[in-house]
Amino acid sequence: MGRLLLLAGLVLLMKHSDGTAYKLVCYFTNWAHSRPGPASILPRDLDPFLCTHLIFAFASMSNNQIVANNLQDENVLYPEFNKLKERNRALKTLLSIGGWNFGTSRFTSMLSTIASREEFVDSVISFLRTHGFDGLDLFFLYPGLRGSPANDRWNFLFLVEELQFAFEKEALLTQRPRLLLSAAVSGVPYIIQTSYDVRFLGRRLDFISVLSYDLHGSWEKFTGHNSPLFSLPEDSKSSAYAMNYWRNLGAPAEKLLMGFPAYGRTFHLLSASKNGLQAASTGPGSPGKYTKQAGFLAYYEVCSFIQSAEKHWIDYQYVPYAYQGQEWVGYDDAISFSYKAMFVKKEHFGGAMVWTLDMDDVSGTFCGNGPFPLVHILNELLVQAEFNSTPLPRFWFTSPVNSSGPGSESLPVTEELTTDAVKILPPGGEAMAAEGPRKFENVTTILNGGFLTPGRTMSPATHTLGSNTMAPWANATTSLDLLSETITEMTVIVQTQIPGGETTATVGNQSVTSWGETTATVGNQSVTSGGETMATVGNQSVTSAEMVTTLAYLQTMTPIEEGTSRKKAVALERVTVPPREMSFTPNGQNTSLEWGNFDY
Repeated sequence: MGRLLLLAGLVLLMKHSDGTAYKLVCYFTNWAHSRPGPASILPRDLDPFLCTHLIFAFASMSNNQIVANNLQDENVLYPEFNKLKERNRALKTLLSIGGWNFGTSRFTSMLSTIASREEFVDSVISFLRTHGFDGLDLFFLYPGLRGSPANDRWNFLFLVEELQFAFEKEALLTQRPRLLLSAAVSGVPYIIQTSYDVRFLGRRLDFISVLSYDLHGSWEKFTGHNSPLFSLPEDSKSSAYAMNYWRNLGAPAEKLLMGFPAYGRTFHLLSASKNGLQAASTGPGSPGKYTKQAGFLAYYEVCSFIQSAEKHWIDYQYVPYAYQGQEWVGYDDAISFSYKAMFVKKEHFGGAMVWTLDMDDVSGTFCGNGPFPLVHILNELLVQAEFNSTPLPRFWFTSPVNSSGPGSESLPVTEELTTDAVKILPPGGEAMAAEGPRKFENVTTILNGGFLTPGRTMSPATHTLGSNTMAPWANATTSLDLLSETITEMTVIVQTQIPGGETTATVGNQSVTSWGETTATVGNQSVTSGGETMATVGNQSVTSAEMVTTLAYLQTMTPIEEGTSRKKAVALERVTVPPREMSFTPNGQNTSLEWGNFDY
């Protein structure tokens, strides 16, 4: 009941930081109509007002040109899909090319020369305009992996640049709105580092959909949730970690969309009596009645499963699971979608991406909560709530969560792979694959003044504010700088404690002291730590002048082996600095700024 009451209050959310609307991008698959009976979905069954953008998956490629996957797509599904815009003039539709089953070889061939890329670009513009789409979505899984050569990473960037230039040129010549360009990308750190130039993609793409799901599944020997919001300190497999990883590497937060899976991953338990999280399993759970894929259930199939199953909530991951006999499923529901939407808004990301719209309960007959119960929640919290400026409730995260929570994550300093071939996961509903093991060398600074070393589990204590219990990282986070992964250097983390909030700021390679008047540059921002301070945060002017206690954590990067480095704590001291009172001016309005809005 408590969660339901909380859910009822989740619409009281604040606007996007820059005042713009959040995107709700929903995929629709061209195989949705082939499912039996009530699970067969056509474009005309979709609600054109639920999502801000609809993406049709997938188109194909032949002779370096984009083509429809089949004649039915081109002659029936495309027209029906784009006809939805007649009912909602604000709706945008995109066509996605690629996918897991598409593989990499045709991408590699097309990317290999300027001439072949030009041929593809020309075909894209003609094809999208002919069929009434508003843009292209690149679903290349993944440049430089799965048989794709390493130079595909750079050729992919050339393609993005050339598509963007051609779209702008075509719009200028025809006086039509420019075609949109987006991409679906991995949320796995190793794949991100291998496949993408994050800063470049962040500049060139209109939005980036992070595949923050398929993080656990029946390819593993223990039960695990498909898409946890948070994870344990040594575990990079969470939606929050994936989103923060992309942001910390330089992608603009407002262009990053978090992936929301409308499906669950299932396991067959080794023993029915051992049925919790990380219980031993022997493979995938039974196929669903409609999706007919072992280890996988669409949300409407999950609804049928949990009617007679034992349901549980994973407190620190903010997601549910259920089991019945030896069948186990980790899934998302309206509550977990609500928490994830809160995270998106709290961290000022660009919105949500749903894989897929046709795996929600489209008709409302399976789950008993009306049509599209999952996506409807996202529509309320992300799209409709933009008109409501009520501040975000501070009681949201009530369980103590470790440093994999928002704002307390640091990128892995190194990531070491086994010599086995890398096996990577597909998006839900296409295929299954195993993921190779990875090892991390990582030291994370946590807010309670300690240091966390690999292999050690530690949760910071919660702070009680009135009747609300809140984890210390529950304030919004902003990354000010990013440490080099391989350079030996000195960095300083300054933790400031004042009444009503807590903030920790990392100031890159700069030397910062807490006394006198020292100025450091954070990116292109000037920060003065003593006396009166003026800093620019984004396009907001920030001033400071109150007596606070500051903890300065000094860290060094020391080599542990060739090509890698590890952070090591070397000093801790407490100092006192002059009083400070902060305010900022967004869009010309003076507003008081909570310390909780800043983090490292």
